[in-house]
Amino acid sequence: MSEKETELTQEMADEESIENMFLTFKVAEEDYAVGIEYVTEIVGIQEFKKVPDVPEFIKGVINLRGKVIPIMDVRIRFKLPPQDYTERTCIIVLEVDEVPTGIVVDQVSDVLEIMPENMSPPPAWNKNSDESSVISGLGKLDDLVCTVLDVGKFLFAEEIAILEQDTQNGQALDQAA
Repeated sequence: MSEKETELTQEMADEESIENMFLTFKVAEEDYAVGIEYVTEIVGIQEFKKVPDVPEFIKGVINLRGKVIPIMDVRIRFKLPPQDYTERTCIIVLEVDEVPTGIVVDQVSDVLEIMPENMSPPPAWNKNSDESSVISGLGKLDDLVCTVLDVGKFLFAEEIAILEQDTQNGQALDQAA
């Protein structure tokens, strides 16, 4: 096998190996998970720059190594009572369609492999909920049951992209002034 074929085989194996990998985290004592392929990094909580005229769950933006990242508070997004940030609170930076977004969670738990046979479809409380639900399924591993989020729907990628574009345009105006 040539070196190029070996690299391609390894890349395919890597892609397959992350397909069932999920980053788990807690929000209000509940366990949630996102596909590891969306996670770019985890950073400690930091001060946000407020941005006007955005949904309530968007806390603002941060400057992460020169890149403006919108920050969503998951508690507010899920209409849970707010809680003071602690030393365990962190920001998980997710990327969908090349748009990075940070989500504030109470704490990161683990990276787990959840095989397809251990995934259940989302609860069907409403027949139309499949199209709008942010839940892609429920993952089960031993005693743990976690809500697996559909990252694209959860982040409202279009709203976040507009926010990021507006923020970058504002920075360009600030620098020009």
